[in-house]
Formats: sequence, C-alpha cells, structure tokens
Amino acid sequence: MAAIACTIERADFADLDALAPLFDDYRAFFAGPNLEESKRFLKARFERGDSVIFIARNGDAAIGFVQLYPLWSSWHCRRIWFLSDLYVSQSSRNAGVGKRLVERIVAHARETNASSIMVELPHREPHLKKFYARLGFHEDELFELARYQNREPPLR
Repeated sequence: MAAIACTIERADFADLDALAPLFDDYRAFFAGPNLEESKRFLKARFERGDSVIFIARNGDAAIGFVQLYPLWSSWHCRRIWFLSDLYVSQSSRNAGVGKRLVERIVAHARETNASSIMVELPHREPHLKKFYARLGFHEDELFELARYQNREPPLR
C-alpha cells in the first residue's frame, strides 16, 4: 500500500469519541470488544493525565494511535516512557502510519528528556520485533522482564 498522508497530534479529551472505537478495535484482539469499557478507560486516562496519547488522522478520520505511560529510572534519575499501545486501523495498515506514530513518540521522549522508551513485544507477534528494530529499538542489554500476574478479579 502507498503511504498515507496523515497528521499526528497529541490527543486530548476532545478526541475521546474519535479515539474510543480505535482503542476498542485494538483491545478486541487481546481482551474482546467492549466499547463502553474502552471509552471509560480512555476518559479516566485523560481526566487523570496519567498517559500520553498521540492520534493519527487522515483528514478528519482517526486512523491510528499510540499510548505511553510514564515510568521512572532510579538509576538514571530520568523518565522512561512505556509504549503500551500502538494501533493502526485495518484499512490504513502497511502505509507508514505505525512508523510515523513511533517516530512521534521517539521525538516526544527527546522533548521530555526521557532516558528510554520500553515496549512489550508479544511472543505471538514476532514481526513486531523487526518493526521496532527498524525504528531503533533493541533487546535490553541489562534486564530481562519478569512479571507477577495478579489473577484476582479487579476491585470495583
């Protein structure tokens, strides 16, 4: 597919209605669709200011997004950004939109003086390792991720 002309801007509360269906499509792959839950989750992120989201648009149509969460490095006494979510709508894939979104968050990391950006790469999607490698991401030389998985239902 040929490159798509798109704009990438930091999303805010006014973008909630355009962003929620994309976020729900993204979540559907991992957790199943639930538009109300997706919208509620994004609304809380905007209200609390605890994530940074960039949205890609082709004209007025929202076609992708990337979401970051802040972490801190005690070693470096600097921010680390955790790239939690990257999604491009099915009709806009393989047209450079994902690459442009990642390039924008790399610029954001520089703008915020972050020491790094971390991303989890699902084992079931090995193509992502190559995608991120082309954009300057590599396996961490110092750490291997270990995770405690809370199996309890969420508190309401």
